[in-house]
Amino acid sequence: MTPPNRASAETRAVQALHEIEAATGAIVPGIQPSSTFARDADYALRDGFVYSRDTCPTVRHAERIIASLEDGATALLFGSGLAACATLFETVPAGKRIAAPRIMYHGVQDWLVRLRDRHGIGLDFFDAADPASLAAAVHEGETALLWLETPVNPSWDVIDIEAAAAIGHAAGALVAVDGTCASPVTTQALNLGADIVFHSATKYLNGHSDLTAGVLVGKAQDESWRELTWLRSKLGGVLGAFEAWLLIRGMRTLFLRFERASASALAIARHLEGHPAIERVLYPGLESHPQHDVAKRQMTRGFGGMLSILVHGGPEAAKRIASSTRLFLPATSLGGVESLIEHRKAVEGPNSIVPGNLLRLSVGIEDVADLIADLDAALRQ
Repeated sequence: MTPPNRASAETRAVQALHEIEAATGAIVPGIQPSSTFARDADYALRDGFVYSRDTCPTVRHAERIIASLEDGATALLFGSGLAACATLFETVPAGKRIAAPRIMYHGVQDWLVRLRDRHGIGLDFFDAADPASLAAAVHEGETALLWLETPVNPSWDVIDIEAAAAIGHAAGALVAVDGTCASPVTTQALNLGADIVFHSATKYLNGHSDLTAGVLVGKAQDESWRELTWLRSKLGGVLGAFEAWLLIRGMRTLFLRFERASASALAIARHLEGHPAIERVLYPGLESHPQHDVAKRQMTRGFGGMLSILVHGGPEAAKRIASSTRLFLPATSLGGVESLIEHRKAVEGPNSIVPGNLLRLSVGIEDVADLIADLDAALRQ
């Protein structure tokens, strides 16, 4: 019989690390909402719990699941993805530099630009599709953090994590990977050389569009990780117990949801490639994708449910199509069970360099034939 702690990542997710409640035998993890915790008879802390701004049992349980799925040593949950990113960026000393993709999740990019403009942090952007551009953006002894996002949102370029991590470490930089759109189902960036993995847990980890959360997963519990833990407590960014409980519930179906979304996205991408209304389909699972070989190497269980299409007719045509679908819902976010469509430039705002004719699709777990028919009908208009 396989011991629970040696079972596959999929089994550990489904069984929430096989933690059956001792008192009742309940197989569904419980929620502990207390904001404070009494000490024992010797006035010692009970399992380290003191106040929920630091952590609580439900948050710790969710963190242990995520760390296990990423093959990491530890994890910290936050009230949002941006709260997690902002806390990590807070550790970069003034006068040091951060390197990051030129096209990336715009919320994180906005925060990096603020750090550059207001807090004396150098910022070097690179072209995610060009390894030479990445290497040129990393400065030995100056770059404190190399921030990678792969696949890149919403161009879906794929960065070779192993090669990039080697560049970052040679320069003395910490290497962090935003793996939100890959998820630990298909990519474990720590095993490819990253020091920290970030996820917007709102997305695939939760998968039901009913909570907001972010998480950092560390390869080691070292001094830099202790600083992150201290900062989370002092900045007050910890996730609430109820949201952590929802996240645990969502992660129990993570593998099923991600693999279904990946299979459907690949079918949709193949169907749309060559469509007369479409200029280009951006999806790493297509053989025509420039980094398809890299994607195959580091995305081992599917290419994810995210793709973008560049439509003929410019921004106005793109907006019309996004307003014409019936099953693809016109909304921001990704990774939920429902499919979403978004005119990305309108969401990112006037500083966006995303093409105006780009539509971002988050493929859910509906019947893929229905989704294809829905897109075909909107494109015919």
